[in-house]
Amino acid sequence: MPELIKELDYFVDVGGVADVGTGPFGHRMIASGSGGEVVGDRLKGTIAPTAGGDWLLIGQDGFGRLDVRNTVVTVDGASIYIQLHGLIELTPAVMAVFAGGDVPTDFGEQYFVTAPRLETGDERYAWVNRTVFVAEARILPGPRIDYRVFRVAHS
Repeated sequence: MPELIKELDYFVDVGGVADVGTGPFGHRMIASGSGGEVVGDRLKGTIAPTAGGDWLLIGQDGFGRLDVRNTVVTVDGASIYIQLHGLIELTPAVMAVFAGGDVPTDFGEQYFVTAPRLETGDERYAWVNRTVFVAEARILPGPRIDYRVFRVAHS
């Protein structure tokens, strides 16, 4: 059975939100990432504020389908692209934080699970190109998204 090993924490500050409205696939919203950081033993850096965003599709089932894309600039100058797909359960607590509330949610209070994919051309971080990741997340005031990212290791 594969093992999950904590790899890093990934924080993204949510900037402006464009509400596209309800279309044939659901209610679409697009949020810009205004910054953030990545903190781990093997990977540390900041989220480039001009190179990312979150395309959210809200379904009638109370879940949002995420398509998040960001670029990390590591402390030693590498660029790493992060794209993640996942689901967020839009509970009243989640919606309250997005509406400006000051009470954070916690991991596990809602279903908020993603599958990050990391990609780089920098040989120092080539291991991310060959690693599968999963993450759980929560919402902090700001709003700020807090992801705990795990790598899937073979046993």
